[in-house]
Amino acid sequence: MPTPPDRAPLLPTRRPAPRTAEDMETVYADTTIVKRLSASQPGAIKLARRYGDALVCVRYRHDAQGGHRYTTVELVVDEAPIVTRTDLDEWVMVHIDFNDIQRHKQAREQGARWDSKRCLWSMTRRTAKKLRLAGRIERA
Repeated sequence: MPTPPDRAPLLPTRRPAPRTAEDMETVYADTTIVKRLSASQPGAIKLARRYGDALVCVRYRHDAQGGHRYTTVELVVDEAPIVTRTDLDEWVMVHIDFNDIQRHKQAREQGARWDSKRCLWSMTRRTAKKLRLAGRIERA
């Protein structure tokens, strides 16, 4: 015999996943981290199989009322070398083709100097960048 609608059994309800970044902020803002696991610890193994080497850690969070547990993961999504910002006022040596008279003129107007011993132009890195010569900077 089916259960009447007014006497339906109480089933645990799942909160729908947040749809926007604003929703996520409001839902997860009042959670506390109760456990943090590295990718190799028990409790994170299943997720490590799923995400592979990209998995950094797993966090278990509880909401303020203690009625919901959230499992979050931290993933590596990009890897790149750190490029330090160079000093734009540093003087560098730049190669400009002998026949590129227009760039010779522009370099002189920007304060660059011809170094006859090295057969290179001496100018600030800023000037080289402005004249689109940054790729022609000679390494010392």
